[in-house]
Amino acid sequence: MDDRALGQALIDICRRLFARFGSQHWWPAEEPFEVIVGAILTQSAAWGNVEKAIANLKEVGALSPGKLRRLSLSRLAKLVHPCGYYNAKALKLKSFAFWLGNRYDDDLNRLFACDTEELRQQLLSVHGIGQETADSILLYAADKPVFVVDAYTRRIFSRIGLTPAKDSYAGYQAFFMDNLPADAGLFNEYHALLVRLGKEVCRRRPLCSRCCLGDICQFTP
Repeated sequence: MDDRALGQALIDICRRLFARFGSQHWWPAEEPFEVIVGAILTQSAAWGNVEKAIANLKEVGALSPGKLRRLSLSRLAKLVHPCGYYNAKALKLKSFAFWLGNRYDDDLNRLFACDTEELRQQLLSVHGIGQETADSILLYAADKPVFVVDAYTRRIFSRIGLTPAKDSYAGYQAFFMDNLPADAGLFNEYHALLVRLGKEVCRRRPLCSRCCLGDICQFTP
């Protein structure tokens, strides 16, 4: 498949998903710092449990960099307990809060003003922030046109039979970013729709009869 045909195929999949599920209004958060906190907490966690942890932080007025820095590690771990790996995630949150304060004086606008690739590398230097988390922050908090790749994305496209030459995070990311318009809104909606399909239909044991991509999928149950 040439580049033009691949780009059209990717757009067609997005349109099918949108027709099936509609706009996802993702990421569900009131402001960018909440997006960042959620991106860190959602590592290996169901979103419903992340929402409980964020609600706990809001209840004690701790959803800000300064408040996170002032909380003891043990207290923060108790607050984020619902999302699992709470000791590790508490340390990750405090690491980001201290980094943001030391480097940007807690000013997210200054942080987000950085060039996209420079900002990505800075985020990856922070303890506990890997590629998917960094890209979620770039796309959903900073509104940068960066495609987020997750396990749902890989599962869906491997089953369809549309995969990059290199089976890696970078390979999948380039697969989308090289063949779609560089548009943060498109990337936001596309990723959210893939997550919706992966959770509800294209599960480990897929519900193929319910799938809006069934006629183009190569997967055999």
